[in-house]
Amino acid sequence: MNVIQLKDINITFGDRLLFEVDHLTIHQGERIGLVGKNGSGKSTLLQVIDTKGKGITGSIEVNGTCVLLPQLKEQIGHLSGGELTQKIINEGFEKKPDIFLADEPTSHLDLAFVNKIEQQWKRFRGTLVVVSHDREFLDRMCTKIWAIEENKIREYKGNYSEYLAQKELEERKKEAAYEEFVKKTKQLEAAIVEKERRAERATKAPVGQNVPGILKPYYANKQKKLRKTVKAMESRLEQLDVVDQPRKKIPIKMMLPDADTLKGKTVLSVEQLSTTVGTRMLWENISFRIQAGDHVALLGNNGSGKTTLFQKVLAKERGVSVSPNVKFGYFSQNLDVLNEKKSILVNVKSTAVQAEDTCRTVLARLQFLGEDVFKPVSVLSGGERVKVAFAKLFVSDVNFLLLDEPTNYLDLDAVEAIENLLKEYDGTLVFISHDRRFVQQVAKKIMLLENGHLEFYPDTYDAFLNRRIEAVRNTTAEEVMLIETRMVEVIGKMSIAVTEELENEFQELVAQKRKIVESL
Repeated sequence: MNVIQLKDINITFGDRLLFEVDHLTIHQGERIGLVGKNGSGKSTLLQVIDTKGKGITGSIEVNGTCVLLPQLKEQIGHLSGGELTQKIINEGFEKKPDIFLADEPTSHLDLAFVNKIEQQWKRFRGTLVVVSHDREFLDRMCTKIWAIEENKIREYKGNYSEYLAQKELEERKKEAAYEEFVKKTKQLEAAIVEKERRAERATKAPVGQNVPGILKPYYANKQKKLRKTVKAMESRLEQLDVVDQPRKKIPIKMMLPDADTLKGKTVLSVEQLSTTVGTRMLWENISFRIQAGDHVALLGNNGSGKTTLFQKVLAKERGVSVSPNVKFGYFSQNLDVLNEKKSILVNVKSTAVQAEDTCRTVLARLQFLGEDVFKPVSVLSGGERVKVAFAKLFVSDVNFLLLDEPTNYLDLDAVEAIENLLKEYDGTLVFISHDRRFVQQVAKKIMLLENGHLEFYPDTYDAFLNRRIEAVRNTTAEEVMLIETRMVEVIGKMSIAVTEELENEFQELVAQKRKIVESL
């Protein structure tokens, strides 16, 4: 059954075309992930579906009740972004909708909140259309991806990873088509040169021979035929469908300041550091060490003190020891570092210690190509400015990056571009992120702030998760065993005499066991 059908849709923003749709349908129970660059019209599409196409050209048919979860601010009133998101989602489920439209539902959420929301939607039997920059969420939730590209919506079956695999196949086909185009072009050009050479020689008599006049028309006619062949081949060359050369990722060669001096050394040491917020102890007597070249993810729930820890390190407070050769670069999406009147390239070069070629390569990786680098910052979107600020820091006089949620508000192309730059980064990196895929791809070690303590794991994110899951399973198994033991005791007592107190305790034990089993 079709629950949503779009026909002949044309969506604009002012004079600019966002996207157009000939015909798309969503079936009951499907989970559609909307992806595309910032400003491509993802949020607009959700609003159009919610209003059933009010005020637009084309037709939208919606069969069923809709609930729209709008993109939320970080905090409203006394509620955090996570608490407000959970509240609105709960209110949405209470309405028992057929269709849930969600715009960035995992923004500002810590992993505990994200996992809870995922479980709620996995149990949801209706249709979900979601905009998200959380690739792990899109992988776990989606059965199809709608990608807004070049003012069109293209549909891909599968989750986000399967969408990427299909895109990779498309890129390989483009590369093969380009190679075939170059091959044919060279063959035709070589054949034309050869025919031209033969045509030039066709009017000349063979060397050492006195050709009778009667044969001269023969050579002239031969040349004419060759010229005709050349014309035909030139026409074939002109009619070849031009295939653009796919862009290749240029490797980045960076000379980091004092890299040789720091190699193999401890660059940051924290010993017995404690801090409070008001009367609350945020964390107590935490200790850890960072080696040169480490890539460490700092994880923890909202309010656990991750950003505060960065601030303590930067201030070099008591208990914090930093190697004298360390040059910190701190990134928290502060756009005040940019001069709006200057161009992208001038902004980046103003504090750079890397060569201009390196600066331009970094900008190209972030999709500032060719003449784009000469645009003034004033004409850029918020997401584009974040990318420029990151590039400015990345090529500056630093060798230890502290990044606080570097991918917030960025589209997936930008997230993956920054991700790839950091994977190639030879310096030291400690970063805060709630983006599970980003952590998985970039981090080589994990620090976890939890319940006022810090645990250091010299593992990748996947190994860290496996450790945590195993620990939870062991703890859960012990809890279930204790509950079952108590249930046996209660049943034994009830076999002698059934009382209301024993009956209530037994039902409570059953509920506890069910809750634990369902949490797995």
